[in-house]
Amino acid sequence: MIDDDQVARGKRIQQRTGRTFHLATRLLPERIRHPTYVLYGFFRVADEVVDAEETGTPEEQRAELERLREAALGRAETDDPVLDAFATVQTERGIDEADVHAFVDAMQSDIERDRYETFAELRAYMDGSAAAVGRMMTALMDPADPERALPHATALGEAFQLTNFLRDVREDAVELDRVYLPEETLREHGVDPEQILALEFDERVEAAMRSLLARTEALYRKGVAGIKFLPEDCQLAVLFAAVLYADHHRLIRNRGYDTVSATPELGTARSVWLYLRTRWHWRRSGDPETVFRKVVYGFESDPVGEHNHGQHTVTGTD
Repeated sequence: MIDDDQVARGKRIQQRTGRTFHLATRLLPERIRHPTYVLYGFFRVADEVVDAEETGTPEEQRAELERLREAALGRAETDDPVLDAFATVQTERGIDEADVHAFVDAMQSDIERDRYETFAELRAYMDGSAAAVGRMMTALMDPADPERALPHATALGEAFQLTNFLRDVREDAVELDRVYLPEETLREHGVDPEQILALEFDERVEAAMRSLLARTEALYRKGVAGIKFLPEDCQLAVLFAAVLYADHHRLIRNRGYDTVSATPELGTARSVWLYLRTRWHWRRSGDPETVFRKVVYGFESDPVGEHNHGQHTVTGTD
């Protein structure tokens, strides 16, 4: 079993580096909340191998990720409490080794790859960086019918990741010299990928952002539709996470889709307001899809999967 110190370490890492996820994690029951802190600690440790301000050579990074992989799967001894705790949770909760491999493989791909030609290529990357995380969380929650829950968890993980990519365009370009926006989508709208690295925003970049935002919101619809398959005492936490991440789209729209010039941030007051509004509508209906539409978009019914936001119409399929 994981001990209190291991849980506390993961919690501190999440508080410091994953504020949005931390707010939602606090709503989970303890049996899920504590191992979630452990999982997040491992995710960040692996991510920092590649994305920290000071990293080793590519060979050193790959070697370190392999060390983390072996320790996380319990195949090698470690004195790192984060890795030791993850290995315990992975075994006790039946987390699929394939998802651990997929996650570490995605971190390895960040060592040398900084562009994605197609959305299919980006989605293959997200299978490890995001969808696998959703599947691991589903294993922690242990739903009665995991086969029904998993496709939705995968979609929601991808949606969260895409929101991060759309929000963090500037940070990824400046700090990591990466462009996660698919080049085929950029070119469809007349944007040279080098324009993103040069931090040049115009109406063509806006059009590309609109297109990708629509695609992301389609994934949210699929993901939220599966929250009902999770244990009842986990549903509000996952729903609130979806609301928090999706509310970044409002910030992006308010900036005219420009996340090249600055990175929008969700303030504490807004997060609290979203929690209160989500909880109030949850008590009224208890239906994740209805609550998500009401809190994020301001209306309850969505018969055709199209959202009107003032002058903006968002459509999309996954």
